[in-house]
Parts: sequence; structure tokens; C-alpha cells
Amino acid sequence: MKISGNIIDIENKRIYKGEIVIENGIISQITEKDDVENKYLLPGFIDAHVHVESSMVVPSEFARMAVVHGTVATISDPHEIGNVLGVKGVEYMIDNGNQVPFKFYFGAPSCVPATPFETAGAEINTDDVRYLLEKPEIVYLAEMMNWPGVLFKDKVVLEKIAIAKELGKVVDGHAPGLKGDQARDYIAAGMSTDHECFTAEEALDKLKYGMKILIREGSAAKNFEALIGLLDEHYENMMFCSDDKHPDNLEEGHINLLVKRALAKGNDLFKVLQAACINPIHHYGMKVGQLQTNDQADFIVIDNLEDFTVLQTYIDGKLVAENGKTKIKSIHNEVINNFSTTKKSESDFYITTNGEKIRVIEAMDGQLITNELTYRPKTVDGYAISDTSQDILKMTVVNRYQEATPAVAFIKNFGLKEGAIASSVGHDSHNIIAVGVDDASIMEAVNMVIEAKGGVSAVSATEKAIVALPVAGIMSPKNGYEVAKEYKAIDALAKQMGSTLQSPFMTLSFMALLVIPSLKLSDKGLFEGNRFEFVDVFCE
Repeated sequence: MKISGNIIDIENKRIYKGEIVIENGIISQITEKDDVENKYLLPGFIDAHVHVESSMVVPSEFARMAVVHGTVATISDPHEIGNVLGVKGVEYMIDNGNQVPFKFYFGAPSCVPATPFETAGAEINTDDVRYLLEKPEIVYLAEMMNWPGVLFKDKVVLEKIAIAKELGKVVDGHAPGLKGDQARDYIAAGMSTDHECFTAEEALDKLKYGMKILIREGSAAKNFEALIGLLDEHYENMMFCSDDKHPDNLEEGHINLLVKRALAKGNDLFKVLQAACINPIHHYGMKVGQLQTNDQADFIVIDNLEDFTVLQTYIDGKLVAENGKTKIKSIHNEVINNFSTTKKSESDFYITTNGEKIRVIEAMDGQLITNELTYRPKTVDGYAISDTSQDILKMTVVNRYQEATPAVAFIKNFGLKEGAIASSVGHDSHNIIAVGVDDASIMEAVNMVIEAKGGVSAVSATEKAIVALPVAGIMSPKNGYEVAKEYKAIDALAKQMGSTLQSPFMTLSFMALLVIPSLKLSDKGLFEGNRFEFVDVFCE
């Protein structure tokens, strides 16, 4: 096979007219040639940190959608399914991804369960970590969210890090807001990357101590604008990632969108592409081509350097996407799950008034962090209820692995004026999480998810909808584009019900993520992330 065009040579920082010869999936020859088509050839894009599960589709379907946007590989942390099914879940992701022409590189989840303050469906211990890291498809120890465990030298945490070092595999970090001496000590323990920086100051502090920084732009957390100004000087130590990408957003675009935005801000083409295409290969030891002789033929064809429209995507010399259409065929996807709870009653979500003020979680659009607010509760017949006039709504987390009393609290900024939304995508333990204006609606939304053994649901005054996610309660086995269509409809319904959030279901899914400060809700109760302790809903 031969293909010609304007070749973007990132390694040597030049663009030249040439022809590429591909034999058995390898670039056997590159020659300069004047008479070529007016198109550009460059290495494929790499998402340097993503939880495939957040796309709500299995890896094979994620691949079908991602290649359309020029993505040829991902660094994928399977800790979402790990929290549900343990090692069995991680192996499911590997096996499913291996069935399609796409380069998935997985990590060994380091924190399953993420904390002892919530109920997960499984545990991945040190023996499991070693077992996974010895697999060729596992190239790193996934994000070490337990930064206090690193700093205070927790025996189990340090043992997992030591196993990764022994096996020659890098360790990903996860330390939102960590700076100064604590950041220095965390990095010195072996943490090599962080995708959680939400200010340039924080990122610069970590870069100073030798950490690589990932510019994240996902469906919920959006840090591109805060960090892109660092790329010009620090491009050799930066990468792009999505972290979490819902199916509708994945249909719209992937790393290609970050490349276009970075170029539109006047960044140097080669520096941008170094971060998007090359740095992850070197950092993680990926077997992904860089458009050099004897490399794997992993590359994309674009129309021009302004629009950056992806015309074709090749992986190992095989055409996998062309003109906005995937060429990867859907496969049969097995369904595995861990879901064991029965339907709830309205009274399960009552909150008896027990004080003058309540703690309220303040959700932040486009961020995973939250604030803690205090308000006087609205009460009826001795019970605290949602107050739509102040946008203070009742929220619940329901244990989906065993029978237990739901945890209930209050949250602000969801904006719902009617009904409720619920989801079994609830980072990191993936219990059922819901928010609504009244107990009856919350109950109905939660029970729809329970009946489907996983999904995202919405209940308005006149309409009900659910996107079923029977694979581990967090993914659909169906065609990814169908899932994206269903998700767009339910997202629109949530916004029709009053939510002003960019991605209400994605934001909801992070309101139980205890490792991100400050106030969150687990299935065991309201949790203060800065002090790492439970607190009461009612306060002085």
C-alpha cells in the first residue's frame, strides 16, 4: 500500500511532500516526492488518560467512535469496572478491546475501593495489582488517588507502588489541589503524571518537581482554558486527555478538538502535536507509530492545517475510519454485572428535621470539586424537603450491592424544577445516585435504575426515560451511536426539567467521588473530603 501527501514529521519539526509505503502494517519506506495530493499525513491522536466506561459503551464500541476523530490509542484506567467487578472486570475490558483494531493500553487500578468510606462491589489488593501489572496489556499503575496514603506512607499503598517500580511500569498520579512540599513528596514517591490540575499555578508547581501534566477536557471536568497557556514552554512534559467522555460528546469529537483549540490560540503546530501524538508513547512505552520508517502504520489524514478535519484513520496500516464514518464492525458484547438490591419506597428518602441549618453540597459546572454551603432547610410536617426556590434539592446515594438504608443529603446548582434524575454511574463505587425535587420522583427514578440493573433515568411530570447500562451497571453493549442518541434524548429531558448544567448526568456521577473535595455523599453518609470524615446533614 502507498499513500502520499504533506507529511508532518513531528520528531524533526518539518513538513515535506512525500510518499509512504506500508507492508504488513509497518511503514517500510518514506520518500520525498513532489507530485502528491494536497492533504496532510500525521501520527494518530492518543488520549493520555480516559475511563472508557464513562462513555457508557464497552471498549469495542468506544474504539468504533474514537477512530472517526483520529484517535488511534488510549491510556485507559479501568477502575470504574474494577470497583464493580474487580480483576474480572479489568479482564473484561482487555478481552473486549482486543477484538477490534484499536490500541488500548490499560492500567492496574490502584485504589479499589477508592476509600473505606463507601461500599464498592469488589477489592483489588496487592496480589491482584501484581497479577495485572504482569499482563502485557497493563502498562502502568493507574491513578494513585490515595495521596494521603502516599504522604503518610501507608503500607499497602507503598507496596503497590513498589510492585509497579519493580516491574518497570510508571505510576499515574491524582492529587487535586496538592502543592508545595506535599506535591514534592508525592511526586518523589513515584507519581509521574497528574490530570487533576485546575489552575496553572498548581500545574507549574508540579511541573517544577518533575511531574508531567495532562490537560483535561472531558464532559464534566474542563481544565483546557486554565492550563493551555503552559503548553508553549512545557510542551515536552504535557499531554491531552478527556478523563471522562459521555457518548454524545464522544460522537462530536475527541482529542482532535483539543488540538484545533490549541492551534486556534496560536500555539506552535509541532508543540501541540508533540503533546497530542508523541509524549504518551514515550511516557508509557506504547507500541504506537510516530510516522517514521519501521514504525507501525498508525496515522491519520487531514484536509488542511486550519480546519484539521480528519479524512482517514489508519491503525497498523488498516483503514479504520473515513470521511466521518467508522469502518470497525460492531461485535457481540457479553454482559457481566454485579447488582443486588431491591426497589425502594418513598419513605426511604425522608429526612427528619434535626437542627436549624443543613449542610448543602454546591456542585460546580465543569468541575469535580464542590463547596460546602449552609442554609435553613425547608420543612413540612417535621421533614426537610427540597427547596426549588433556592435550588436546594434532595440527593441520595443507594447501595446497589446489598440491602441498606439510602444516604440522603442536599445539593445546590442542579436547577431541576420538577421530577428527578438517577444513575448507577456514580464514581467510584458506582452505587445509585439521584437528585430530585420530591421523594416520589426520586423513588421512581431510582427504581427504574434498579429494575434495569443499571442505567441513567429521568422522571418528569409527564415523561419517563432510561438508558439501560447492564454491563457492570455502567456500560451498554449496544451500538455506540445508538447509545449516544438515547443519551442525548435523556440529557435534553433533564435540561427540559430545569437543569442548567452542561452535563447534568456527568456532574451527578461525581457527587459521590469522595477523593475530590470538599463535600460529597457516599452510600454511608455525607463526607467532608478535606478532613476525610463523615459529617451530619444538620449543623449549628
